[in-house]
Amino acid sequence: MSFQHLPKSSLGNTEIMRPTKFIVVCILAFISSVAATVYFVYSMGGEMKMPGGWDMSMMWMLMPEQTWLESVLIFLLMWLAMMITMMMPSVLPMFLKTRRQSGSLCLMASGYFAIWLIAGGGIYVAGMLYGIYTMQSLLLSRIIPLLSGISLIAVGTIQFTSWKMIHLLRCRSPLGCAVSYAQNETSFRIGCKQGVACCSCCATLMAIQLVLGIMNPLVMIAVAISIAAEKLLPRPEIITRSIGIAAILGGAAMLVNWAMINYN
Repeated sequence: MSFQHLPKSSLGNTEIMRPTKFIVVCILAFISSVAATVYFVYSMGGEMKMPGGWDMSMMWMLMPEQTWLESVLIFLLMWLAMMITMMMPSVLPMFLKTRRQSGSLCLMASGYFAIWLIAGGGIYVAGMLYGIYTMQSLLLSRIIPLLSGISLIAVGTIQFTSWKMIHLLRCRSPLGCAVSYAQNETSFRIGCKQGVACCSCCATLMAIQLVLGIMNPLVMIAVAISIAAEKLLPRPEIITRSIGIAAILGGAAMLVNWAMINYN
């Protein structure tokens, strides 16, 4: 529903300009997600020392007496809480710029976080395979720091590409990504499309978090601040490239550290 076709009553316009119910729901969801994320960090944030001088998160291991279904559900619940915590500060202004009513905005947010939940499913599969093969292969375990350093350098390089800026600027447009969608599209579908665009835009930053530690609270906070800075602050190209430089330097440091451990 477009803003121009909405009822002109003062009550209706007030609800559109200030969707109070939606804002309250978002605040409650954010607070609950922060609390859940803190719980998951301290209950699932254990690490195991691995050959090669690095630590693997217990997140990628099936615990004793735990079924695969339980593992999947716990991870997805953790992932959803973490995404709401990390993404809500930057995505809420985008939702509000679409000038829709609270009910429509709730559907839009549901579609947005549904896409992140699907992405989390893919990350879970990749992470568990990573854990299984790393535990079985001494060679793979020893070169994980090398692969992590290369990954950070690759991610940092992507931060300088036009691909990154295209996706970022799309999410920074005056009415959010919804500006390019038909007025009669459902709010849930617009939220899904925004979620896809956001996943693409944030792929590099999420890769940094996966490399440095998905359950590391300091990494989580740094990535969340970086996401908000890229989307909300002026001069996004400077912010994006600064993050890229930091990732490249971090990757280079990991490579040097790996070489010193293995060749001294």
